[in-house]
Amino acid sequence: MTHWIIPDWPAPKHIRAATTLRTGGFSQAQFSRLNPADHVQDNPADVLKNRQKIKQMLALPSEPLWLRQTHSSDVICADQDAQELLADASYTRKKNIVCAVLTADCLPLLLCDVQGTTVAAIHAGWRGLLNGIVENTVAKMPDSELLAWLGPAIGPQCFAVGQDVYDLFVNQSRLFSSAFTPQSGDKYLADIYQIARMILVRAGVQKIYGGQFCTVTETERFFSYRRDGQTGRMATLIWMD
Repeated sequence: MTHWIIPDWPAPKHIRAATTLRTGGFSQAQFSRLNPADHVQDNPADVLKNRQKIKQMLALPSEPLWLRQTHSSDVICADQDAQELLADASYTRKKNIVCAVLTADCLPLLLCDVQGTTVAAIHAGWRGLLNGIVENTVAKMPDSELLAWLGPAIGPQCFAVGQDVYDLFVNQSRLFSSAFTPQSGDKYLADIYQIARMILVRAGVQKIYGGQFCTVTETERFFSYRRDGQTGRMATLIWMD
């Protein structure tokens, strides 16, 4: 049994990527089992063992750059010995550097160029999508054709939001209205995958893959904050061999 997903996208062969599932690790109770997040009140020793297992099972060339994610639009270069890891995306042009993001309903989004010179990992919650995390990361990529992969996130039948979130997106662009399905009581169902695709296309990215998961309903495979509250996280990682 494999405990990860390999992106189905036509990236160059030397570009490696994966999203871990919740199975196969050491954490207990609501963090069961492969939780690599150290900010969710899981047992630190179990988190460390989970990170070591991920490194081993994916044959990672180095320790991933674990960001301190704050739903910002900040992007950092993973090549540099970053002391300040407060960011929601990282990119690298160097081999054997592992970019990573942690999610449990938010969208993990991977980028690479078709020549395979640069890779990036993005933590794209609705706030990050609204405030430019995707555009800011695309701006760090080469000025050539890019590929994007949308990893496991909350599905369009489960992501209920209020009028405030709808208004924020639609006030930015009326086109976003097509990604929201009205419900009763000033509520909407939001399609985070569609929102991300629209932003990517606007940023010049045409080749977009993935986006068929639902972290809320696929309980055996994925952690979900919206479903469970306190819970673990999946890691989505990308690097160049």
